[in-house]
Amino acid sequence: MKLGRLAVWYGIDKLNGEQIPGFLATLERLGYGTLWYPESRGYESLSLASFMLAHSRTLSVGSSITSIYARDAFAARRGMITLNALYGNRFILGLGVSHAPMVEGMRGHVYEKPIPAMRRYLEGICKDQEGAAEWPVMIAALRPRMLKLAARMTRGALPYNATPEHTEAARRIMGPGALLVAEQKVLLETDAAKARAAGRKELARYMVLPNYRNHWLASGFSEADLENGGSDRFIDGMVNWGDAAAVKAQLRRHLEAGADQIAIQPLHPDGDFAARDATLAALADV
Repeated sequence: MKLGRLAVWYGIDKLNGEQIPGFLATLERLGYGTLWYPESRGYESLSLASFMLAHSRTLSVGSSITSIYARDAFAARRGMITLNALYGNRFILGLGVSHAPMVEGMRGHVYEKPIPAMRRYLEGICKDQEGAAEWPVMIAALRPRMLKLAARMTRGALPYNATPEHTEAARRIMGPGALLVAEQKVLLETDAAKARAAGRKELARYMVLPNYRNHWLASGFSEADLENGGSDRFIDGMVNWGDAAAVKAQLRRHLEAGADQIAIQPLHPDGDFAARDATLAALADV
């Protein structure tokens, strides 16, 4: 299971089938080790992984995350094994419990308590399977109980919308043996008003989801921080903005706090892929 120190997190739903191969080639040229991608309302996760693996040579591809409500545990297991057998062990199955509006409103399932649901799903994937402890399975985890589950039953955790302070706490909770990949939104913008406006636009869809709100409150933000699009303090905690030197210094804080890999999510205006690629080029030597 190859991660590399530096990764990219990116919503591939922004791209059509002709644009994806060029993006993958850019990541490989810049030396990024892994591409993490979400499963939302667009591409089906494992089909997309197969396409990206087929159009790349060295890049590891990881779902961050694939919803446990989108396919049963047997299908997820066989999909993971199939992708790794066909594409040189470059796929990482990142799993998550998603969010109630997407599970119930979009998929028509019943959203269950996250910890028991994830535990049962992992048991369905790995129980009585030879070599399962070494399979490239990780889970989305933010709060202590899910972080402990990640360390106990998988290769590690994929926190999202979290600060370097959370990374440090997660490492203490999980111990030294588990992998920890920290996602971080970045924006090369030195104008505070412009940077924070972009951050509020990006974070708006997450701020209505109870799982994230509870995580942020437990991380030291207040209800006031989460009102009216988010306080400056909150936005600055979620979006790493500034010039390249300042952004790199903040990214290194995650690594110093115990992350094995930092997954950069470049924010850019819709369709401005040149800005995306320029950001990734500027940060490729963190």
